[in-house]
Amino acid sequence: MKKTARKRALLLLNSKARRGQESVTPVLEKLAEGNLAVTVEPFEALPEIARDIVRLRNTADLVVVCGGDGTVSSAALAAMESGLPMGIIPMGTANDLARTLHIPLDLVEAAEVIVSGKTRLIDVGTVNGHAFFNVASIGLSVELANGLVPALKKRFGRMGYALAALKVLARVAPFKARITEKGRTTSVETYQIAVGNGRHYGGGNVVEETASIDDGRLDLYSLEMRNVWKLALMLRSFRSGTHGAWSEVRTARSVEFDIETKRPMPVNADGEIVTSTPAHFKVHPKAISVLAP
Repeated sequence: MKKTARKRALLLLNSKARRGQESVTPVLEKLAEGNLAVTVEPFEALPEIARDIVRLRNTADLVVVCGGDGTVSSAALAAMESGLPMGIIPMGTANDLARTLHIPLDLVEAAEVIVSGKTRLIDVGTVNGHAFFNVASIGLSVELANGLVPALKKRFGRMGYALAALKVLARVAPFKARITEKGRTTSVETYQIAVGNGRHYGGGNVVEETASIDDGRLDLYSLEMRNVWKLALMLRSFRSGTHGAWSEVRTARSVEFDIETKRPMPVNADGEIVTSTPAHFKVHPKAISVLAP
């Protein structure tokens, strides 16, 4: 009987991810059991990921990214360009993309998903040309990302988000912005503008209750309350994606958004500061193939 040729997997490992120091030996063993020939390429800085994929694309049949949401997003554009399917081993703090795609957080079980070979086409969002899978935002979440230092993430994991949020809420101030969609511009005073491509973000919050990562649309919300502490009353609705029911939350759905602010403000995409305003957001429908249940 003729043996099936082994597929070649390029495994990119982020040792600085929250679980990056865990042994990947069980993952490698599971992939090998699944008839995959694995090449491990470790990296320490996110820009290295795209370079590694471009450099090694002709030696692989699929890319496996081990890391958190920022790591996976950093691989997105190069994976799209290469046409290679992408597997995910969730080793970060929030792992929101894995939650959206129902990829197990157990590393060996995630490897089993890759071995099964089932793929799904999903959308990719971009902001000023930088990819994101979950959400890109301006304002409060950027302050939160700055407050969520690596030591806090390592020690407290998802609880670190809550601890950082308490510090941020004590000092955050609203800002003025202009939101343009479908040729219509709206001026707002807001604490945060978030644009979601997927479903989950921020450790399990939901962008919008009907949002899907393959619906070909972006979901925007803007927090326009007078008192930022009211967010405490709204937390349950953010977990379920029903926050649009509050009068202080502006929502919109489109394939593109433009956001301008008086002064340049940083943009956080999947937990990483990648660019600043003015910001152009765009969805790329079914742009990448991922290995998912």
